[in-house]
Amino acid sequence: MIRIRDISMPPMHDPNQLLFEAARLLKITGSKIRRLKIVRRSIDARFKPDVRIIYTVDVALDGNEQKILKFSGCKKAAIAPVSYYKVPVCHVQAQSRPVVVGFGPAGMFAALVLAIAGLRPIVLERGEDAETRHKKVQHFFATGELDTSSNVQFGEGGAGTFSDGKLNTGVNNPRIGWILEQFVAAGAREDILYDAKPHVGTDVLLQVVQNIRQRIISLGGEVRFNTKVTGLICKDGCIKGVQTEQAEVYSDHVILAIGHSARDTFRMLERSGIHMEAKPFAMGVRIEQLQSVIDQTQYGTNELPLPPADYKLVRHLENETVYTFCMCPGGYVVAAASEEGKLVTNGMSNADRDGENANAAVLVSLNPADFPYPGALGGMRWQEELEEKAFAYSGSFRAPAQLVGDFLQKEASTGAASVQPTYRPGVVWCDLHDILPEKITTALRTALPLMDQNLRGFAAPDAVLTAPETRSSSPVRILRGEDRQSGLRGLYPAGEGAGYAGGIMSAAIDGMLSAEAIIMQMEGMENG
Repeated sequence: MIRIRDISMPPMHDPNQLLFEAARLLKITGSKIRRLKIVRRSIDARFKPDVRIIYTVDVALDGNEQKILKFSGCKKAAIAPVSYYKVPVCHVQAQSRPVVVGFGPAGMFAALVLAIAGLRPIVLERGEDAETRHKKVQHFFATGELDTSSNVQFGEGGAGTFSDGKLNTGVNNPRIGWILEQFVAAGAREDILYDAKPHVGTDVLLQVVQNIRQRIISLGGEVRFNTKVTGLICKDGCIKGVQTEQAEVYSDHVILAIGHSARDTFRMLERSGIHMEAKPFAMGVRIEQLQSVIDQTQYGTNELPLPPADYKLVRHLENETVYTFCMCPGGYVVAAASEEGKLVTNGMSNADRDGENANAAVLVSLNPADFPYPGALGGMRWQEELEEKAFAYSGSFRAPAQLVGDFLQKEASTGAASVQPTYRPGVVWCDLHDILPEKITTALRTALPLMDQNLRGFAAPDAVLTAPETRSSSPVRILRGEDRQSGLRGLYPAGEGAGYAGGIMSAAIDGMLSAEAIIMQMEGMENG
């Protein structure tokens, strides 16, 4: 296979043009190309409104590819590199089945690797299956009646199921391609295999996670819903199983993939003597603009057949960094609470991203030295305090909201203007300075106008701020060694909740690595 980079096409191009351009660059006829595979697709809007689609493709040819490549003299082309991941096989008959606590991205892909390896994992998930969970979440959005065990945070697929479903990550890892292939096999669109910024969408993820679960079960695994872990079973410094609300589950290998919102589990771990530490995280608000405004700014036009535009902005201030996170083109701001009396927001998009508004978190970086509470759970306590204050302001799960122009002037808002807030079950107009800590409001007032200089319309006076956004990442890290085990041998903290990931892909990779560590440990015990 020959890989050709940087093939530029107009947005409205015939798919055959890509093949003809590849042939032209290699100085061959199109008939010599047996197969063309898109490896990467991105949008180049640097010279707006002349927006281009940029491709990297692999082509299989009739003839000697090395000779064709040399004859073409094409500097964009080279022999395609081989990147391949294969799940390791476990040749050992395990004395006990490994247990995976949590069925978000980390737990799901850890369980999938263990199942493919033949180890028949048992997954314990405190929430419900995706179909039931979806009904509970929609009921919450409509009425404000929360199910504390099955919500946006807890249940099959984890918090990522009710998000934009972004699958891009800053890490370079051969497992990435394999993970994307599993998503496609489970029902996601094939374009996630090559889009520079792949996303699935919450509506598609709901079915994808169920299909992955069925595959785990078909391979001998087991998934138990409505099963919250309440304690650890230990002996001589080693894990021997976990206590759930229903029964004890015994195992010598437990992957702890609890997610960043399992606060009762963090407290249980602290009581159990598991070593943890406070880690930096961020809090802030959700901002909403008209998607058409963002499209016009990013593309220079609204007339081309282009996907809804996204953005990513960062401003480094004197003492903190303000940045956008989890940007949802054509999306919705959603109620993401998992506890009574605590209000939190998040963002979500469907696969088609066809909503009227764009939204993103605007977060202020926070370090343990900033936390008003000491100890490993100090940041978590600060999150809770802010969520409780927001809930108390409205006396319900209706979220505090303010127009950007009013926020910058420190004046309370009384209603929406051109941007209608999408948050359900509704907003309460206010002055967010009455709710958010001064450190956060001061940083936001400084950063928002600066960000608008980079992206006109981002901080327009009519843009809407909805608060609080508190759970962008875990404020806690569960310590582990190079073998991925905690001080309690056999306990493998993994994913976002353990403080080692920051999104669907990085959490999935972390879960896979923990599963591989268990396989290696079992193989080593046998060989030893």
